[in-house]
Amino acid sequence: MRERFWEHYTLEELDDEEWEALCDGCGQCCLLKFHDEESGDLAVLNVACELLDTHSCRCSDYANRFEKVPDCTQLTPERIEDFRWLPKSCAYRRVAEWRRLAAWHPLIAGGPERMHRKGISVRSFAVSKREVPEEELEDHIIAILPIDG
Repeated sequence: MRERFWEHYTLEELDDEEWEALCDGCGQCCLLKFHDEESGDLAVLNVACELLDTHSCRCSDYANRFEKVPDCTQLTPERIEDFRWLPKSCAYRRVAEWRRLAAWHPLIAGGPERMHRKGISVRSFAVSKREVPEEELEDHIIAILPIDG
């Protein structure tokens, strides 16, 4: 990996290893979301994909995630504009907006624990989809984000 690549290159210029390293591992993109076609709003739930390890905030089967969870969201440099719902803290969003990585980011802090301690990750509140019956999902909405418009 190139030294401090996130400061010198656009998302499109990153190689695969750098792209993966840029992920802060917060798990927020793995939270379930409902898109209201009528209003354009996005409801974010505290329910995480069944593959998310809610303690480490990493996918438990990253290599096979698209086969196991067909609607898994794949972030790519070409599609970053489609993901306006990403939190302002997200490293992909920060780099796309030419902002610096936060001091808690694992590439800066040397690991993920500072991010978890600061409450950036979903570790403290996410529950697995395996634990929530389908009919109770709406009870787990934690935010409504205006997306379209």
